[in-house]
Amino acid sequence: MDNLTKEQRRKNMQAIKATGTKAEVILAKSLFAKGYRYRKNNRSVFGKPDLTFKKIKLAIFVDGEFWHGKDWEIRKKKLKTNQEYWIPKIERNMQRDNEVNSKLSEQGWTILRFWSKELEKNLNTSILHIEDEINKLKTKK
Repeated sequence: MDNLTKEQRRKNMQAIKATGTKAEVILAKSLFAKGYRYRKNNRSVFGKPDLTFKKIKLAIFVDGEFWHGKDWEIRKKKLKTNQEYWIPKIERNMQRDNEVNSKLSEQGWTILRFWSKELEKNLNTSILHIEDEINKLKTKK
């Protein structure tokens, strides 16, 4: 059972952002401080990645654990309310992520996906991973 009223839950859900989340902002600021320049939520790239490096074709996504189905088989069983809405919605999000990955890969893009909580906890590791990928892609060109 939900601890909040329908109106409280509605307001909570409306407040959730699609772009500019805490994890995205932390990542973007860290990369900018290191001298990397990127585009945020570039609509000209399929799937509108959170960060793009268009010259080297690197797309970075920061995915929320709930919305993109991290540990989905376990979490799916823990959903208490409105399962007939949430299960198909989250499974469609996961399917869309796979479609975006395959389309971008076909177009020659390198895709990096990070879970938002892991990114917040291990920012330096994630930055190093991104820098390694950028260096690999720059030497290819």
